[in-house]
Amino acid sequence: MNKRDYYEILGISPEASSEEIKKAYRKLALKFHPDRNPGNKEAEEKFKEAAEAYSVLIDSEKRSIYNRFGHEGLRGEGFTGFTGFDSSIFRDFEDILGNFFGFGDFFGTRSNRRRYYPQRGRDLGLELEITLEEAAFGTEKEIKLSRAESCTACHGSGMSPGTKKTNCHHCQGTGQVRYSQAFFTVSRTCTNCRGSGEIITSPCKECRGSGKIKLKRALKISIPAGIDDGSKLRIAGEGDAGDAGATKGDLYILVRVKKHKFFTREENNLYCQISISFPQAALGGKMEIPTLEKNETLKISPGTQSGDVFRIKGKGVRSFHSNGKGDLFVQVKVKTPKNLTKEQKALLRKFGQSRGDILDSVDKSIVSDAKKTFS
Repeated sequence: MNKRDYYEILGISPEASSEEIKKAYRKLALKFHPDRNPGNKEAEEKFKEAAEAYSVLIDSEKRSIYNRFGHEGLRGEGFTGFTGFDSSIFRDFEDILGNFFGFGDFFGTRSNRRRYYPQRGRDLGLELEITLEEAAFGTEKEIKLSRAESCTACHGSGMSPGTKKTNCHHCQGTGQVRYSQAFFTVSRTCTNCRGSGEIITSPCKECRGSGKIKLKRALKISIPAGIDDGSKLRIAGEGDAGDAGATKGDLYILVRVKKHKFFTREENNLYCQISISFPQAALGGKMEIPTLEKNETLKISPGTQSGDVFRIKGKGVRSFHSNGKGDLFVQVKVKTPKNLTKEQKALLRKFGQSRGDILDSVDKSIVSDAKKTFS
């Protein structure tokens, strides 16, 4: 089933600020919370839907990817679906909802020590420009990117070799800080340990305790034959490194195909225009036509009119999803000669007179034909 637009779910515009996103989410979460709607599956689904939308739009990087690539950019397995509903996406929502509804109990996350979820690496996205020929036949491209990778000195732990983490003194190792507000208790993620309950007392000197370092990489990307402008490729595991124990993000490539000087493409078909002379149009003949592979002979029928289209089968672009190929459509334009010599003008005048065409007086045949049409 197609997912609804995240901005539509929260009832906000694509230009909404973080505060507007939080306000819209809180309103929906309070309205559809299961404790307010016991046994109402529809309300529960709307609650989860709003939470998923919030989890993406409140994250500036995820929001940027979503704005550019839509739901496809956030899918964990190809373009077949989002990574799925997981209660872990609610781990920070108590910052907004507090404990008024027993939020942690409903999702099974309440305990003396709050469960810590290692963050998956961020997805990266970039644009890649290729030629029409490269899109038609496929190619291999080298791209350069800067990404976060696991620190080799501490193996992603963020700690100096031989040291260990200690319990966070702000939250006493629970990963959350609770305090009373009015008549209910609010629980917030501990900012000191980011909800893990532990802190690094001796950070790695190479990564300064982050567990990651920024590196420039060159990757070879395989572009499949038949890919079209605006298509998106997902390269699994080539995004930023995640926290220790978490998976890497993915790399998303937005393919842009340069405009061709001769051909235009619509789906798998190619289109072009050629000019022919009046004698070629009147008498017919053969012409060599360029294609993406090799020249083809095109037969011009006698009496061809300017604007007529000829089709050359199988000379378009291979389908991205099958082995089929599109066709090449050639539109002809009849050229009117300029700067004629006296001899050429005389020959044309003689030709016109032989056909009964009136060359030196007003031709009223068009007006006559129009009257017949509207009478």
